[in-house]
Amino acid sequence: MADTLTLFTSIGLSEQKAKETLKNEALSSALKSAITQAQGVHGASGVDKAMGTLLYSMASRLKDTKRLTFLSESIALRKICTELQLAAALEFVKSHPQDPISQKEFDKACGVGIVITPEQIEDAVESVVKKHKDQLLKERYRYNMGLLMGEARSALKWADGKVIKNEVDMQVLHLLGPKTEADLEKKPKPQKAKATENDVKVKEEVAVNGDVNSGEGKSLMEQLRGEALKFHKTGENYKTEGYVITPNTMSLLKKHLELTGGQIRTRFPPEPNGILHIGHAKAINFNFGYAKANNGICFLRYDDTNPEKEEEKYFTAIKDMVEWLGYEPYAVTHASDNFQQLYELAVDLIRRGHAYVCHQKGEELKGHNVPPSPWRDRPVEESLVLFERMKKGLFAEGEATLRMKMVMEDGKMDPVAYRIKYTAHHRTGDEWCIYPTYDYTHCLCDSIEDITHSLCTKEFQARRSSYYWLCNALDVYCPVQWEYGRLNLTYTVVSKRKIIKLVETGVVRDWDDPRLFTLTALRRRGFPPEAINNFCARVGVTVSQTTTEPHLLESCVRDVLNDTAPRAMAVLEPLKVTITNLAAASKSDVRVPDFPANEAKGIHTVPFTRTIFIEQSDFREVMEKGYKRLTPEQPVGLRHAGYVISVQKVIKDTQGKVVELEVTCCSSDTAEKPKAFIHWVSQPLVCEVRLYERLFLHKHPEDPSEVPNGFLSDINPNSMQVISSALVDSSVKGAKVFDKFQFERVGYFSLDPDSTADKLVFNRTVTLKEDPGKI
Repeated sequence: MADTLTLFTSIGLSEQKAKETLKNEALSSALKSAITQAQGVHGASGVDKAMGTLLYSMASRLKDTKRLTFLSESIALRKICTELQLAAALEFVKSHPQDPISQKEFDKACGVGIVITPEQIEDAVESVVKKHKDQLLKERYRYNMGLLMGEARSALKWADGKVIKNEVDMQVLHLLGPKTEADLEKKPKPQKAKATENDVKVKEEVAVNGDVNSGEGKSLMEQLRGEALKFHKTGENYKTEGYVITPNTMSLLKKHLELTGGQIRTRFPPEPNGILHIGHAKAINFNFGYAKANNGICFLRYDDTNPEKEEEKYFTAIKDMVEWLGYEPYAVTHASDNFQQLYELAVDLIRRGHAYVCHQKGEELKGHNVPPSPWRDRPVEESLVLFERMKKGLFAEGEATLRMKMVMEDGKMDPVAYRIKYTAHHRTGDEWCIYPTYDYTHCLCDSIEDITHSLCTKEFQARRSSYYWLCNALDVYCPVQWEYGRLNLTYTVVSKRKIIKLVETGVVRDWDDPRLFTLTALRRRGFPPEAINNFCARVGVTVSQTTTEPHLLESCVRDVLNDTAPRAMAVLEPLKVTITNLAAASKSDVRVPDFPANEAKGIHTVPFTRTIFIEQSDFREVMEKGYKRLTPEQPVGLRHAGYVISVQKVIKDTQGKVVELEVTCCSSDTAEKPKAFIHWVSQPLVCEVRLYERLFLHKHPEDPSEVPNGFLSDINPNSMQVISSALVDSSVKGAKVFDKFQFERVGYFSLDPDSTADKLVFNRTVTLKEDPGKI
């Protein structure tokens, strides 16, 4: 250890830096080899600090250690002399993972042997300064000198940056002279122009599939185009950190490029054993959106390898939700399409010595400290015979599995590739009794479909090494796996098992109960797909897991519905009002704009008669401070009707409850302007209205520290209120299921599938404004 420390300090590392380096075993070993090689050229004391700095930088940045000797030699022979050349050298070896490396191409790419003279630097800087002379004289030392540096550097790629900077400083000083007091004064910040009353505030636009900027930042499409800069280019999988390169990698990538034409290919691969939820919306937007943003294609692939849990209704619902969000799969595929090919690959894996048939029981394989299988080293021929017997149904369930000889990143050893299940498959029937696992199927289906970017959530990072291992073990094209952060919401559960529990216990009606955050539930509640896509854009394409409160999603919903949901009037708790100065048969039509801010978008008419209904809360018998609506002493206006009403008589039942008001009306043109205008209905439809609140009382119902007795003990008893006799104006009569309206002053509502010809049922989607208590 002491000898190595001395070795590291001998090349110019400080003692502290040398000690830190020793703690990193991989870096320490690489640096020691690099120094030893350089000393073989220059002797024990011949490695100076400049060379030592390059050797350290190379050893700490090099990913492919098989290139260590080549680069160490290039530095020792002074072919690589600057950080700029080293960066080019590292990029070159990354782009050329296979032997042999062409020395000629390497030298050209890294500027080996190119000498930049002081005269060349002087001429290049002089040319740049001359080009910008007028602006320099105008702005003097406030001019951005970095622009001059950049242009000079681009003209002389391999020149020393410090020398260029010194030359720029000298020539600028020669042109402008020394700095004056005026040059040293701070540059005043430009004042922001004040918006005038005539300035139009640009409203946030709805992003269909994320195409339009959301006003709060970049649209989803812009973010995903940006991600393309971070991700590998098609065919350059080998440049990705952690990607494993084999002798056949480059030829496989060449075939892949020929087949795909360099097109980006992604896939959305749900298991058809449950309904998609809000977290899946991010996955759909990311996979389909990334392909769309970069002119690629995206497959919808059902991971249907577990026949016990799969049902046709889930297949249908998944496709419906993808299309509802506005995406069209390039093709709909199934893992089961490849059962025969996957089986043949499993046989090949056994032949190559990478898999074996095991008889350990399922209970023995659970957990992380699983004892090694006593059958791990059984002969290949024996495993081939046993695997064939598994396929023919000669073993009972759980009696045998096929396991892969590998250790996963989380320490799990020899994951199962195939297990026996005597359950008919929804597509293949009884053809198979052995079914592949996710760990085996996923990467191979990606390979078969020539996926370029296998995008998945962060929890699959632990399976990345097994993904690469299996493709390489079988010598097939290996895509690149990229992970992103999951999207979670508070005040809900999305686990399939827990939603099933909620349904079974009668807490909710089904997977599409509007209090859940499954996509079918959100659609039933009235959430527009554009709002969900906008929400995904606002949350952003992040690597870290995000937990968001529902009010952000609800805000996106309001933004969309404000522009798309026509207005109607509805009274949830009616109070009868008789206008005594109108004739009994009096009836007129009142024109109501569908969108008051833009009447050109349409109008509808509602009847106005002697009997109308208002909300009970819009009348108070006793005047209170700050109350602006109807009282015996205070008139109120009727929205859209052009009338102001004044109370003449309050009628009560035997319990003293107000059941009717008798009022008079006059034109709002002649009356004094009232303090408020309220909504009303006349000759209305009797409808059912369902008002929803959060299903759970606590933010994290699954967290034992918040909810010790489990999520089922945290149900909000007031999560749904049913108003069976709400009154809605007749303009909604022809509404279709999922049609959306803004009930003025009440909230946004959507027509529920439970509606009949005799009675419409409306779900409250969101209130008009966010409850401050929720934020």
